[in-house]
Amino acid sequence: MKFEFIKKHPDLFTFLGLFVAFYFLFFHGIGSYALMDVDETRYASMAHDMFRSHDFMTLYLNGEYFFEKPPLYFWLECLSFGLFGHVSEFTVRFPVCTLGLLSSFLVYFVGKKVVSRGFGAVAALTLATSAEFLILSKYAILDIVLAFCTTFSIFFGFMTLFCEEKNKKYFWWLFYIFSGLAVLAKGIPGFVLPFGTMFFVYIAAKKFKELFKPVYFIIGFLIFFAIVLPWHIVMLDKHDPLFFNEYIMKHHIARFLNSHDLGRKQPFYFFILTILWGIFPWIIPAAATIKTWGKKLIKQIKALKTFDFNSMTNPQKFLTVNIIAALLTLAFFSASSTKLITYILPIYPFLACITAYLTVKYITDDEYTKAFNISTIVTGSIFLTAGIVSCFIKLFLPAEIYSDLAAGLPVVPILFIGAGVLMLISSIKSNKKAVFGSYVLFMMFLSAFGMETGFNIDYAFGQNDLIKYAKIAKDNNHAIASYGFGRRYSLNYYYQKHVIYERDINNYAKLKELLADKNTVVIIRNKNADEISQNAKFTVIEKGKKYSLIKG
Repeated sequence: MKFEFIKKHPDLFTFLGLFVAFYFLFFHGIGSYALMDVDETRYASMAHDMFRSHDFMTLYLNGEYFFEKPPLYFWLECLSFGLFGHVSEFTVRFPVCTLGLLSSFLVYFVGKKVVSRGFGAVAALTLATSAEFLILSKYAILDIVLAFCTTFSIFFGFMTLFCEEKNKKYFWWLFYIFSGLAVLAKGIPGFVLPFGTMFFVYIAAKKFKELFKPVYFIIGFLIFFAIVLPWHIVMLDKHDPLFFNEYIMKHHIARFLNSHDLGRKQPFYFFILTILWGIFPWIIPAAATIKTWGKKLIKQIKALKTFDFNSMTNPQKFLTVNIIAALLTLAFFSASSTKLITYILPIYPFLACITAYLTVKYITDDEYTKAFNISTIVTGSIFLTAGIVSCFIKLFLPAEIYSDLAAGLPVVPILFIGAGVLMLISSIKSNKKAVFGSYVLFMMFLSAFGMETGFNIDYAFGQNDLIKYAKIAKDNNHAIASYGFGRRYSLNYYYQKHVIYERDINNYAKLKELLADKNTVVIIRNKNADEISQNAKFTVIEKGKKYSLIKG
């Protein structure tokens, strides 16, 4: 009787349940730990400079022109700073966390509309708990902005195949709006992914001519160019030819064709390997049942000779368009010469829908039960063992390493023992819904209480030194310089002014010049201190784990 109200309002309570889960996945504790070097602090310091200067067109990094990226991410950051009235770790991360949440909710609503409420919820939770998507939705860099825009653009494009005819034009216009925003998020990928996906989707649907209906095509491109062109025109007018050479030629065309100068060249299969860990934990049940669904997949591929999109059910159509989107996204980024693990982020909404399609089958089809239970028992046992072993890790680790890890260790046994026990109980009872829930709960608690721990452990190996030295320089109104190592933008963000970077370890003339200024403090690596002391006289102000702060 007490659940009668819930049964009468399933949509409301599904939404509320997802919202609670998404809070713990995306928002809990995001302001309680420092920003990560290099990218979080770099982009945050740039957004902070934009917010202070009120120059919302030209991007600067440490006082120099920055023509690598479009401005949408930085505009969102400034909007957050203005909304909350201050700049902090929370306000820096708030926009990207919000985009992760909105992307997950979009997957839910589209999945619910096209397939079912249960499918939408499974797909949304699969996306929100996939390791790489979850991490990068709490990590303040540009990739989640592109992923958000392409997800909205492409999913609105998908809806043109499933909506009523009278509403189709609105979904097309939304497609063009978010495609334009995707270009402002990260340039060429923001154009190629949405338009390339819909090109192949409409070929598969045998509706290719429909793409060029004037009410969709002409009005759509007018909207698209109205979003994309103004900033680019202003920048070309203000900074030509530097902007053209840097932004268009170097960081779009050359970056795609040749990454040797950037040092980011990777093999073609790089993103396949990235996805294998990026979709954790859902790779586990998928791998366990690969034999069963692999045979079915081969049969479906053989049946492509008689492929007829329009005779499929809505779930089959939705699976098909997501496979097309995932394959095009993978092919595009794999073909690029420049590869970083963050670039593949836009693929995860499509993989989530594909995985959800399989997960629903795992839950409802007894054919998968044995393999599913075996994978859960193995995973639960590994988690349980890892949790128990972590209780005694002090006995095996050197004291210095243990001291760096100690702050995070209480979380590990609780998290892994709890998840392991829950998985084992669920598998023993053959409750596949509970198994799915145990994976979701594990990722929720890992995100809410484990990510801060992981970040703080990483900071202990040098970044804490930089943050401390930046604050010392700021509080004492000193200029600050780094000598003999690459740029560390923690200095920029926590110092909040321009930093002097001298990367050449042998440029002792520059070092002596810096030390001669009584108002300047210099950061050096501890491992270089002896060599530097033979060429320049200095006094150590602070010595940290990796870096020392010195003055003349």
